[in-house]
Amino acid sequence: MRDRNSRLDTGRGTVSFAQYRYERAAKAVAKLIIATVAAAAIITGALFGLGRIAHWGPFAPGIPEARYSAQSWNTIVVNRWHRIPDDYPAPELTQLANGQQVDSRIYPELQRMFDTMRADGLDPEVTAGYRTQDEQRQIMSDRIFLYENQGMSAKDAEREAGRLVAIPGTSEHEIGLAVDLNAVGAADAEANQQVYDWLAANAWQYGFILRYPDGKTDVTGNQYEPWHYRYVGADVAKDIHDHGITLEEYAR
Repeated sequence: MRDRNSRLDTGRGTVSFAQYRYERAAKAVAKLIIATVAAAAIITGALFGLGRIAHWGPFAPGIPEARYSAQSWNTIVVNRWHRIPDDYPAPELTQLANGQQVDSRIYPELQRMFDTMRADGLDPEVTAGYRTQDEQRQIMSDRIFLYENQGMSAKDAEREAGRLVAIPGTSEHEIGLAVDLNAVGAADAEANQQVYDWLAANAWQYGFILRYPDGKTDVTGNQYEPWHYRYVGADVAKDIHDHGITLEEYAR
């Protein structure tokens, strides 16, 4: 039996046998930890990938992707049944005077529409433009928290919030093509209504459509929002306006 005080020549100098045995055990443990972490990462990655493809399991988004092509970017249909695709490119943004942002491709027509509205005596502004998914998630969390404080169970609060707030990953605000439009300050109900009336009659001429019309909740998945407008381009907007249909119906 080797004495614990025996000395060994390790090539790095002479050490005690006990120290040598400790160092060897420490290296073995470190290798085991590294191997375990690597294996866990591979398994997690595989499950995540399969989940996203098959839409199952805790790694899956649970909602099919919307159809998207760069050639028809303006008609992508994002709603509670079709989430933003994983490969959807981050939009190039233009910042407005009040700090809100929109996809730069819609800015020229938005500005042209605002110029006409101001010439008609209105004072519009974008009260909500582009949002990140984290911002959308925070809006959802705040709404759930509000309902829970009103006495709802967590499940009921989440269900009720989902009726009024888009599920993160399914909001048009996250692609930068949607804007909420109100009168500056958004506090005067009459001024807001004047903005809504003008938009309902004229926005299509600038490539914007009322995204969630009254009586179309079963089609769009959203309640009537007279302030929420979506850019689809002049030709598509005219077609949708002339036929009195929604973007979902147009894209079928």
